Amino acid sequence: MFPQMKFRVSGLDAKAKYILLLDIVAADDYRYKFHNSRWMVAGKADPEMPKRMYIHPDSPSSGEQWMQKVVSFHKLKLTNNISDKHGFVSTTILNSMHKYQPRFHLVRANDILKLPYSTFRSYVFKETEFIAVTAYQNEKITQLKIDNNPFAKGFRDTGAGKREKK
Repeated sequence: MFPQMKFRVSGLDAKAKYILLLDIVAADDYRYKFHNSRWMVAGKADPEMPKRMYIHPDSPSSGEQWMQKVVSFHKLKLTNNISDKHGFVSTTILNSMHKYQPRFHLVRANDILKLPYSTFRSYVFKETEFIAVTAYQNEKITQLKIDNNPFAKGFRDTGAGKREKK
């Protein structure tokens, strides 16, 4: 996911174990289009793809470990391809041109198998809402993503003034 979701966690029991998760849900029931330099509703949303909870790979860890660092969900991959075979566990399927809201979840549990029986603390940050796209209309945004997204390394300049495309 680019830009990646990063969190600072505080107020945890230092000795207790916690599992951190992220999921992405539809923010509304509409499909969008970008027209005249702005986003506008273009109709009813398409049926939702199956949703997955992404479990942070360091889970479970102690509260002390989580509070010592910035927690990054940089390994989460977003796709609109339901046939994507690259990393089922780390891939979330979204519909292009739909608005989404990431949700951060914190669970006090020392075993991932106990997740279904655990109490979740969920957090939503409205400023992280986004519209999923497959192509950017603005070349500066495209270049920014290529320069900063580790998953876009196949599109970076090779040094000869040409873009390498894998």
